[in-house]
Amino acid sequence: MNILGYMQKIGRALMVPVATLPAAAIMMGIGYWIDPNGWGSGSSAAAFLIKAGAAIIDNMSILFAVGVAYGMSKDRDGAAALAGLVGYYVLTTLLSPGAVAQIQSIPADQVPKAFSKINNQFVGILTGVIAAELYNRFSQVQLHNALAFFSGRRLVPIITSFAMIFVAFILMAVWPWIYNGLVNFGLSIKDMGPTGAGVYAFFNRLLIPVGLHHALNSVFWFDVAGINDIPNFLGGAKTLAEGKAVLGITGMYQAGFFPIMMFGLPGAALAIYHTSKVENKTRVASIMIAAGFASFFTGVTEPLEFSFMFVAPLLYVMHALLTGVSVYLAASMQWIAGFGFSAGFVDMLLSSRNPLAKDWFMLLVQGAVFFAIYYFGFRLVISAFNLKTPGREDDEEPAGNPSLAAGNFVHPNNMADLARAYVQVVGGSANVVGVDACITRLRLTVHDASLVDEKAAKNLGASGVVKLNAQNVQIVVGPKAELLADALRQALQGQAPLAPSTASAHAPAESTQHSSAAAAAVIELLAPVSGEVLPLSEVPDAAFSTHAVGEGLAIRPAGTLVVAPCDGHLANIFSTNHAFAIVTQAGAEIIVHMGVDTVKLGGQGFKRLAQPGTHVKAGEPVLEIDLAYLAAHAVSMISPVVVSNADEFEVIDLMHAGPVQAGQSVLFKLRARSCP
Repeated sequence: MNILGYMQKIGRALMVPVATLPAAAIMMGIGYWIDPNGWGSGSSAAAFLIKAGAAIIDNMSILFAVGVAYGMSKDRDGAAALAGLVGYYVLTTLLSPGAVAQIQSIPADQVPKAFSKINNQFVGILTGVIAAELYNRFSQVQLHNALAFFSGRRLVPIITSFAMIFVAFILMAVWPWIYNGLVNFGLSIKDMGPTGAGVYAFFNRLLIPVGLHHALNSVFWFDVAGINDIPNFLGGAKTLAEGKAVLGITGMYQAGFFPIMMFGLPGAALAIYHTSKVENKTRVASIMIAAGFASFFTGVTEPLEFSFMFVAPLLYVMHALLTGVSVYLAASMQWIAGFGFSAGFVDMLLSSRNPLAKDWFMLLVQGAVFFAIYYFGFRLVISAFNLKTPGREDDEEPAGNPSLAAGNFVHPNNMADLARAYVQVVGGSANVVGVDACITRLRLTVHDASLVDEKAAKNLGASGVVKLNAQNVQIVVGPKAELLADALRQALQGQAPLAPSTASAHAPAESTQHSSAAAAAVIELLAPVSGEVLPLSEVPDAAFSTHAVGEGLAIRPAGTLVVAPCDGHLANIFSTNHAFAIVTQAGAEIIVHMGVDTVKLGGQGFKRLAQPGTHVKAGEPVLEIDLAYLAAHAVSMISPVVVSNADEFEVIDLMHAGPVQAGQSVLFKLRARSCP
């Protein structure tokens, strides 16, 4: 996985612990509403709520360690979360000032100040990432019978605890440098005052498209660089009395977002509606009203932002600049309000009684001004540059599959039907490696991002589609992302790779129902094409060479006939005929991908000899290829043959090298994995 893809994985895992912040905000907000001056000393109910909320805020680093470990684990298992917790306690205990003084044999007063801040979100995230990687690597390990009790998932917390000893010695040397660097960065912005707040807000918006804004937020909102804006604001009178908060200053990295999210973006939505074509206004209105409502009340802006982010990047840069200006103005005027989740009406209402909220009602006045700026500014720019915002597209015809037209057969709130439609949008279940979600986005890992139909996704109500690279795709669907992701996983499991075609939708039921006897059998995979066997590491495509797609082998073809490598249901032949997927009776999902980047050839050089949705026998012809044409036009003709659900089926008796004959030579065998 590339760096950007890996950062995306961390970003979506961070949404697990961040999702607890609304609970803290609600409890502490109500507590401060009841007792704004005594922060609980004058009311038992207020004290109860404030303490309950503080239990979340004060332990965010632990929540990050547990949540990230859980979120990044391959099967979202509790053992990964436990490993994150164990790793965090081992690491922070070894790096506590007392332990550092003892280990380094130095006086306590000479211990670098950095170690007094070791219980922070950065260390929590680091621990969670390491614990998740260890879980993904060792959760299937089987030990000798004498130690069998500690096999599998039980082994991971043990390995994590030892790994953290090693990490602690590294951090003992580098953490003071990291800490000082973060502090200096934060202080350089902090020392810029309102200007620094505006600069931060500008980059906050610019990072939204790739989902990396969370990393920037952690520097200013939490205690990574000593700013800790959200917890200090939520601490109210307590942090004010302790000197951790300053009236009119604490909250300045939050306050200016309220005019944008509550007023500015709804103004942009109205401008987009008014500039849309007459025949499209009804459709655009339904999208903009829902997105504007979410932005105003909850501060969830991505559905609205993604509606123009890529079709009109000029508008998005304008939006980022205006956000920076808004945050700068609010900080300059010391109009302060804060949030626990996002800058919407709910958070403003809850924060209004916080002792640190200063002239918060002026943010409403500022918001009215920004509503006008966004509305007239967006409307002028859209018209002047003829930007193709929603409803102004040149081609408004539905995508290739008419059943995916907006409102046709698929109700937007019927998750099961919507998920089945999205199976087609993403290129069929054989194209999907993994499904995840953050607050507003489906985050997909796929074999081939070019097969994801962007227009069909928008017909289903998506605000935007982001193809980060050839394997990582994000679809912005709004606050229902988590529900839709769950439904999509169920649809994919229930349909086992499903072709984006009518034939596959009516596949025989027995093809996806696996008997225990079938699961226990060893499956032989024959060579689908004659040629020379190569390891997957020789495939010039990182998705296959890193085994991200699955386990197996590759072949450099010498023949023109491509056959089924085993008996099974021919679940999918891609529309360009360059790859196909077979599901065996036992449930093994086999992918044969002829060449690298051959999807770009548009089907040229390939001839389909079988139809998806049918049952095929091993050795039965599926494709015919023009080897001379493909050798001249493809990036490479090295062709992977893999089992995509290798977590369920173990590859055994792997052929090492040598020539193979289509439908005759055994490449490797599969055996169903036993439960750990």
